[in-house]
Amino acid sequence: MNDTLEFNEIYQEVKGTWNDGRLRFSKQTVVYKNSKTGKVDSIPVPELTQAQWRRVCLGHGIKLCTSTGNIYKYDGFKDTDLEKISEYFKANYKVELIEKDMCVKGWNWGTAKFNGQWPLLSFEVNESSAFEIPLASVSQCATGKNEVTVEFHQNDDTEVSLMEVRFYVPPTTGDEGSDPVEAFAQNILSKADVIQATGDAVCIFRELQCLTPRGRYDIRIYPTFLHLHGKTFDYKIPYTTVLRLFLLPHKDQRQMFFVISLDPPIKQGQTRYHFLILLFSKEEEINLTLNMNEDEVERRFEGKLHKNMSGSLYEMVSRVMKALVNRKITVPGNFQGHSGAQCITCSYKASSGLLYPLERGFIYVHKPPVHLRFEEISCVNFARGTTTTRSFDFEIETKQGNQYTFSSIEREEYGKLFDFVNAKKLSIKNRGFKEGMKRNDNMYSDSDEDQHDAYLERMKEEGKIREEANDSDDSEGESGEWQLSEYDSKASASESSADDGDSDGDRKKKPTKKAKFVKERKPRKKKKKAKDSSAPKRPMSAYMLWLNSSRDRIKSENPGISVTEISKKAGEMWKQLSKEKKEVWDAKAEEAKKEYDRAMREYKETLSNWERKKKGGKNEEKKKRKSAGGREKEKERATGNDSFKSREFISSEESSSESDKGKGRKRKVTH
Repeated sequence: MNDTLEFNEIYQEVKGTWNDGRLRFSKQTVVYKNSKTGKVDSIPVPELTQAQWRRVCLGHGIKLCTSTGNIYKYDGFKDTDLEKISEYFKANYKVELIEKDMCVKGWNWGTAKFNGQWPLLSFEVNESSAFEIPLASVSQCATGKNEVTVEFHQNDDTEVSLMEVRFYVPPTTGDEGSDPVEAFAQNILSKADVIQATGDAVCIFRELQCLTPRGRYDIRIYPTFLHLHGKTFDYKIPYTTVLRLFLLPHKDQRQMFFVISLDPPIKQGQTRYHFLILLFSKEEEINLTLNMNEDEVERRFEGKLHKNMSGSLYEMVSRVMKALVNRKITVPGNFQGHSGAQCITCSYKASSGLLYPLERGFIYVHKPPVHLRFEEISCVNFARGTTTTRSFDFEIETKQGNQYTFSSIEREEYGKLFDFVNAKKLSIKNRGFKEGMKRNDNMYSDSDEDQHDAYLERMKEEGKIREEANDSDDSEGESGEWQLSEYDSKASASESSADDGDSDGDRKKKPTKKAKFVKERKPRKKKKKAKDSSAPKRPMSAYMLWLNSSRDRIKSENPGISVTEISKKAGEMWKQLSKEKKEVWDAKAEEAKKEYDRAMREYKETLSNWERKKKGGKNEEKKKRKSAGGREKEKERATGNDSFKSREFISSEESSSESDKGKGRKRKVTH
């Protein structure tokens, strides 16, 4: 027999939801790892006291009970796994795997049994369990006259949550001093997960700065839960909901982040806080005294804590939380950025923050906080920044299909981050391209002159393309696509004159004006020709001829039928029409077609005759206008032009002859 048994796709029931994961049975422990959160539950073999094999909704399941009072349910096994698991339990765990049937009658009347060893309420019908309620899921219990109302913690991961169950407790005729309703409620409350701040806190930290949820809170440390007390809100966090602890140094080396990962998250209205982030100053010191005697501290914490402690505030908080929660604190690994810090400045969802590469994942602080484990990462991608070449983007894609983009990372961080991702053997989507970038030392040099400007290179390429296009268009100038204005010819003339006169003086050439590019106009869409109303109408098809003759009959057979329904009905009737009847209508359609062709020929003949007459009339009008214009010009030459002459056009000879005539007239008068 093998030393271990492993099963994939096993579901664990947690507060009404089924979480997928892997289950492994070994000789020392039973280990279950949640695929979604990565949380690992380990059950030591000596603590196992009972194991049951049951038929459930997801096939078959196993219920394990421990001596510490915990109950674990795992579903998703096959029927054939029973024999294999049963033999393994007998050989290694010395525990018998008991087959137990569930009651499926659907009765709501039975016996409620409380098991004193485990926090479980079993409702049995005929000594068979109908359903079980883990009392750790109970948030409140209220009593009525003969009723007990049990309320449950709400789980955000489930589509449908069971909020409450009501039990009717019949009155008893026995001992009058005991109330059966109160006794039933007390049995539930004694083992329910109802957080009550009873007793004194182990220690209190005053006015701690909290980033999420934002504000300053007093943190009261109780043995089983953490109490955040602020001016507006209070939060009570059971230690069982703490998933991980992180202690991260700020990039300025003067502050520290203490991050508490929660599952399920704390709630305030519709807001969910999956992370509790505290910010500390390294210089702040504290003297802490636990509210317990020294023997009790030694017995409970086994040397992890002492009654009197002193040191930095962040060290005291993280040390107390580690001892009470019993979980390791995760710190940054060997990664160091360009500036020597163990984090990278970047932006996520328009908010600036810090990305910490860890030994087994990435965590982003702080708004919103993101934790990504390597095992849930499908691939990563390095992309150029969208606004500047001095930065790049780091994209992470998970196996569930979610994508996280951390942008505005300084380009000097590229080499360190690439080496870290490569060392962790994560899949890089554009490995070849980025390795080529890495080998180019000039890209990440400090000199601005040597840096590679992708935008500038792209503009140069586009400029070359435009110049080549201009040259090719210049060579085709004779075709009419390019036109020179009158200023261009003048500019060329001035250039030639300037060239001739270079030896005489220091004349400067006038810059030639570039040819203007005449853009080709897009052809306009042709307007549809208006229909000629005098033209013969097109003939109807056989179907339309039949429809016109059958329309009234269809209306009479189907009173109240609409127009669209008439068309639909007619189409069905036409399909069912016999071939002989269709041939009759086809013949009518053919006859109508011949009649249309004959009418169309006559119409075209009359149209052409009318156009010829119209064109002939226009030509006669033009001839008349030309002849009339010629006669008017001849009259002007004969009469109008020689009758008037201005002084500028009178010759000297004419003036002298006229003057002589005038003198002669005068002389005749004197005689």
